[in-house]
Amino acid sequence: MKYLILYSSIYLLLASCNDKKKCCAQNNLREYFTYNESGYQSGGVKMIPIQTKFGIYKVWTKRYGNNSKLKVLILHGGPALTHEYLECYQSLFQPEGIEFYEYDQLGSYYSDQPKNDSLWTLGRFTDEVEQVRTQLGLNKDNFILLGQSWGGILAMEYALKYQQNLKGLIISNMMSSYPEYGKYNERLRQELRPSLLDSLKQYESEGDYANATYQKLVFDEFYTKHICRMHADEWPEPITRSLEHINSHVYELIQGPSEFVPGGLLEKWDVTDRLKEISTPTLMIGAHFDSMDPEFMERMSKLVQQGSYLYCDKGSHLCMWDDQQTYFSGMLKFIGELK
Repeated sequence: MKYLILYSSIYLLLASCNDKKKCCAQNNLREYFTYNESGYQSGGVKMIPIQTKFGIYKVWTKRYGNNSKLKVLILHGGPALTHEYLECYQSLFQPEGIEFYEYDQLGSYYSDQPKNDSLWTLGRFTDEVEQVRTQLGLNKDNFILLGQSWGGILAMEYALKYQQNLKGLIISNMMSSYPEYGKYNERLRQELRPSLLDSLKQYESEGDYANATYQKLVFDEFYTKHICRMHADEWPEPITRSLEHINSHVYELIQGPSEFVPGGLLEKWDVTDRLKEISTPTLMIGAHFDSMDPEFMERMSKLVQQGSYLYCDKGSHLCMWDDQQTYFSGMLKFIGELK
């Protein structure tokens, strides 16, 4: 009889512990999804005012989760794409308890889109990121900046000016030299079939980059090999939605008229010689089939003071989609080591 009482006591104790664990987990989950910064539930969306010398504009941000130790601000590519093509982070960051922010830069679809070309400079975009950081309350003890593609350019520029505010830096799929990117891009172009090259040259000689046939050729023959390695009909909906929302004017002004004609305001941009100034722990991410040279990105990881390199052997420019396991496991390992 005494053993029965003992076993019953142990069972009740374990049950009580399990109930407490469940209750604690539920409370933690509830806290993770609480977004009442303005006195009401907003789903994490916050429109942040950005001060410029031409006036005040608003940019769209959305917070996921609550974590005082880890806060990741994601800078999308383009230029002038949207946060949408990076929505896969919602599936892969939230289970890890990471607080992160989606953010549309000024000129992008969910933010203000002023018609003033004087706004589209690297310096102003960099200061915009600093204003967003300040108003989101991110600091050197918790702030991880993640930039993908054009967002990687912004992230490097930010680190070179404001790295005292950073806990960690992630540069995904972006070289530190635009001229070197142009050379690598041309190398990939020469691997295309000769008849396609002839067709592309014809449209480009006429400046007809907006032609639907030209764009389809670039998409079918290049994008599906080096941007996202999936059949055109199988591209994830967040990517196609983001492409539909691109601000083409801002994109062309900064990047150039076509993936094959890199230029615009970035034509001579190169900070490779300055990477040695970055002392923040930094992860560089390259991919085998990327339109950015993965070997160059590996060299970049050795130029910063505390660099590491993640190579996605099955991935392309959007390896967060076509090589998710390698991409996110490597990134989460890096973030985990920053705790």
